[in-house]
Amino acid sequence: MMHRRSLLIGSTLTAAVAATGAAQAGGLFGLFGDDAPQGAVYAQDGVAIRGTDPVAYFTEGKPVAGSAEHALTWGGTNWHFASAENRAKFEADPAAFAPQYGGYCAWAVAEKGELFSTDPSAWAIVDGKLYLNYNASIQDRWNKDIPGFIAEGDRRWPQIVQGS
Repeated sequence: MMHRRSLLIGSTLTAAVAATGAAQAGGLFGLFGDDAPQGAVYAQDGVAIRGTDPVAYFTEGKPVAGSAEHALTWGGTNWHFASAENRAKFEADPAAFAPQYGGYCAWAVAEKGELFSTDPSAWAIVDGKLYLNYNASIQDRWNKDIPGFIAEGDRRWPQIVQGS
């Protein structure tokens, strides 16, 4: 079982953020807001993060199953939350809680420039941003050079999304 991995790593100013002039705290995913391009959010059966509440990673320090009872559509997909309070937090500032790279595997985006699914239990919060990985084994690879993978993922993400 994965445990919370909250890491403090120096912020990376990406070329994509600088080029677009975006200064959102939500990272590259936040650039799209409600107009995320098709394929910019990983959703299994139309639900982001396999139904896991994205806010709970920050408030409870672990993945928590969300409920369709507390669903919200954002970025072209459905998001589930464990409570109405968490849904309201997300709705007020989605980019603060949505996983980077649209919830696709952060290692795969950085290392391969490809979109892979994720396991909600393979996660990390780095500089206040949520990153997900394919599984625990891939997360072990990710942990070996988190700053490098983030820099490369941030560089590749805009190109990946444009091609989707």
